[in-house]
Amino acid sequence: MKKLFLLLLPFAAGAIYAQENDTIQKKNYGKIYGSLESNSQWYLNDKGRGLNHPEDPFRSNNYLLVNYQLGGFTAGVQVEAYEPNALLNYNPGFKGTDLGIYFASYKTEKFEFTAGYFYEQFGSGMLLRAWEDRALGINTALRGGRIIYRPSDNVRLTALYGRQRSGFDVAKGDIYGFDSDFNVSQLLNFQESDLSFGLSYVGRYEKVDLPDPNFHSLTSMSAFRFNFIHDAFYVSGEYDYKIDDAVLDAQNNISNDFVKPGNTVLLNFGYSKSGLGIDATFRRIENFKVLSERIPTATGDLQTTSLNFNDKVLNFTPALTKQHHSNLANIYVFQAQSKVDFIDPTKMKAGETGGQIDIFYDFDKGSSLGGKYGTKVALNLSSWYNLPGSYRAVPADYSTSFFGVGEKYFSDYNFEVKKRLSDTWLTGFEYINQYYNKDWLEGGDKVRANIAVAEATYNFADNKSIRLEGEHMWADADKKNWAGGTLELNLNDKYSLYVWDIYNYGNDDPKKQTHYYNMGGAYRIGATRIAANYGRQRGGLVCVGGVCRFVPESTGFTLNITTAF
Repeated sequence: MKKLFLLLLPFAAGAIYAQENDTIQKKNYGKIYGSLESNSQWYLNDKGRGLNHPEDPFRSNNYLLVNYQLGGFTAGVQVEAYEPNALLNYNPGFKGTDLGIYFASYKTEKFEFTAGYFYEQFGSGMLLRAWEDRALGINTALRGGRIIYRPSDNVRLTALYGRQRSGFDVAKGDIYGFDSDFNVSQLLNFQESDLSFGLSYVGRYEKVDLPDPNFHSLTSMSAFRFNFIHDAFYVSGEYDYKIDDAVLDAQNNISNDFVKPGNTVLLNFGYSKSGLGIDATFRRIENFKVLSERIPTATGDLQTTSLNFNDKVLNFTPALTKQHHSNLANIYVFQAQSKVDFIDPTKMKAGETGGQIDIFYDFDKGSSLGGKYGTKVALNLSSWYNLPGSYRAVPADYSTSFFGVGEKYFSDYNFEVKKRLSDTWLTGFEYINQYYNKDWLEGGDKVRANIAVAEATYNFADNKSIRLEGEHMWADADKKNWAGGTLELNLNDKYSLYVWDIYNYGNDDPKKQTHYYNMGGAYRIGATRIAANYGRQRGGLVCVGGVCRFVPESTGFTLNITTAF
């Protein structure tokens, strides 16, 4: 607790400084700004589920970011405290209180120089993305230097070097990168169209601890992308390529016997105009999990590695499926399959291929289907498969076909209707059909599920509302059927309360027919939000933006505090 108190001292100083910000800026001393975030949990015993709290039942993740800016100069630090330990199943590298990131940058009209830690993304992120997501326990910032040059409004050039953050340390691999963005619309005298393209290079240098390796210490990766817009139509694409490199085997080791290149293809196109929106995405990934160290680091329990915590992963590969708000629709969620994974001789994966399509349509007010207030409908279809081809377990090898599909991993077909009945009533209905190949994705039964969700919101006033949601899942395997309900009450701009429960009543094991209930609320004032919760957490994947982490079963209290100054 002493460390936590010391952590909060700079925040108090920053808040006082912020109150005098106008006077300070007039004297041209620059300005201080930042944020504080605290996420704490108190884990309790739960006899109903046979759960015992961990040795340290109180755990807390805390982040204090303080920036200073004067003209084109900006500097910042982020202090992090995981006291007495991080929340359950976070990266073991996040432990204790320490300086997480620090940086200094200087920006002019054409140049930007950064030293220290920085975040960056090339194109879609399939080649490189250094980013932070505290809910997932991810911070893959690069520590080194970066230069950005903008010779004109239509050209952006980036060069960087660094080592990727891992916990409070950095990975061993040296990362070199160059990225370019060119907009050629003016050059081609386009009046109603926009065309841009980009070229990228990323190199990872890591000495190889193998005799006479038949792959290079420097793994070079490159990408080409384009984006074209004309009126209501748009299309974009990206191709990434990685030279021959050692492939991890089932024990996360490398050798000269299994060396392969990697590649990705990403295409997106759509149309949006007059109440109609169509967006389609296709992606094919082969052996393209890019790591800042070739061999994942084993964790203390010897059951997991750094890969389980998205640690030392240099690129960004989200699952291209709909991000549902329904609790039951998030029981079986898909994670992108970007790496080679020979689970056993009957289950061998080299990547994924598939896509999704979104169709939105707004029926006009006054039309037969739109009614007085209009009607919104949305259709989403996504399917993902292993790459087709020939696979051999011993000695390990594979050869894939570009077109076609292999073993089906996952599908999600859903239809949603939003209908306002009056000035005060808004209703919605969603049907979801899912297929989850748990056998290939994590081990277990293949699951086919149908989910129905209905909701209604009543607005008492502009800032007061109540929302009721009911949902049901029919599943043919695994934990079988579920039912759930949610009640939310927004009292005003400051207060909100909720209670929800999902009940696994269809489980074949009566002892596991569990209620996962939760209740809590939030209070907002200015830039500060305080949220508290008590309830049961269902074990499984928690996903943000298509990227997931596994959380264990638990019961307890949660307190979240965020503020900006």
